Amino acid sequence: MWFDYSGWKDRACVKAASNAWRDSRSEKVADPLASVEGKLVAAILNRIRSRRRRPSASPDDPHADSAAAVGPAKLREALFSDFEAVHALKQRWGLIPDSFGNWTRLWRDNPALKHCPQALPIGWVLEADGRVVGYLGNIASVYHFGGKKLLAVTGHGLVVEPAHRMLSFTLNAAFYRQPFVDLYLTTTAIEAVGRIAKAFRSSPLPQLDYEVLFWVLRSQPFAQEVIAKLQLGPGVSRLAGALATLAVGTDKVLRRRWPRRRESSLTVRQISVAEIGDDFQTLWEAKLHEAPRLLADRSPGTLRWHCQTPDDKGSTALFCCYSGEELLGYIVVRSDPVQTRGVRRSMVADMIAKNDDPATLNALCAAAHQHGKRIGSHILEILGFPPSIRAVCSQSDPFLRKYPSCPFYYKTANPSLHEALTEPSLWYASPFDGDTTLMPLLGRTNE
Repeated sequence: MWFDYSGWKDRACVKAASNAWRDSRSEKVADPLASVEGKLVAAILNRIRSRRRRPSASPDDPHADSAAAVGPAKLREALFSDFEAVHALKQRWGLIPDSFGNWTRLWRDNPALKHCPQALPIGWVLEADGRVVGYLGNIASVYHFGGKKLLAVTGHGLVVEPAHRMLSFTLNAAFYRQPFVDLYLTTTAIEAVGRIAKAFRSSPLPQLDYEVLFWVLRSQPFAQEVIAKLQLGPGVSRLAGALATLAVGTDKVLRRRWPRRRESSLTVRQISVAEIGDDFQTLWEAKLHEAPRLLADRSPGTLRWHCQTPDDKGSTALFCCYSGEELLGYIVVRSDPVQTRGVRRSMVADMIAKNDDPATLNALCAAAHQHGKRIGSHILEILGFPPSIRAVCSQSDPFLRKYPSCPFYYKTANPSLHEALTEPSLWYASPFDGDTTLMPLLGRTNE
């Protein structure tokens, strides 16, 4: 998901910037930047919306208008040999296509496939006149709840050509008809896809604070990128950019908006994904015996598989927190490629701490923040995670970005389990779930 600045075509932000700057110089209050945050930062930062742009004819909106007549199309299970056809379909309609290496990883090398009682489809396609005109992928995963393993599937990469979008429901119907599946997930849903999920009796994630906390790592490029999206003209843009940079940077310093390492005996070390070993298994087993939660499998083999994305032009960093030689927690940070145009982000892809210990979480967040700054990212994001973790992050006064609609839906085969999962405290939802962090970062633009 990507920032959407496409609606920022007015001059309201520039006016707010000028007013905020003037007011901040004249106010004689304890917090000299209160008006700046209220008028400038709110005007610029709080208008950030979903990272996925939704144009008027979004390629993954099955309800988008189409002038073309709906032609006949046949639904069938996707084959591994459909790679090139699906790749071309995604490219035609603006979705980021898989590489062949990641296609192999998802549907041949996935450790969750070993837990399937029978072979699962890799997805479904709509075929018309010998061409693939629609596609929905099907990614398997294992979850743990109440001492039991659950087989989960995530819908992935829905795309249908305009003339056939009225048949999109057949792809989703096939997804929800799968036998032997315990949990159905949709984790990167735009509003239209959310409506489809609800039509098949999926429920929105009850983890109400499934929102983005973020820190600005580099004020100047971040503020200037935001201003550039306003298309104000060279002279006004330079002035607005300077004011925004000053306001964001000053606000960051005065409010101390960054994770700070507390004094403790804990140590944090960066390791490679290949070094994930037996101590991760010990931590994972301890996590399973804490408070009851629905947890995606994080055994060492699955964690290594999840973090090793073929053809990824971005980077993945893994930091571990220790007390002596005991592993207390880890954090995984994925970062956009250096050549990314627009806002370059680092994102917390996963974070685990024994007993959600605040000192461990604080040390890990501080390491992630330092890493993001060191590699030149503009922002560091944390999406989701339970309240105990977000409370630790919130002590560092991050900004908040809300989604315009819920991006995460679930459905279970067992109605009793579905009802049980309406309890928010049972969830540990984060980018590790579903397909959010399984796609390669390819230097995409925000334009």
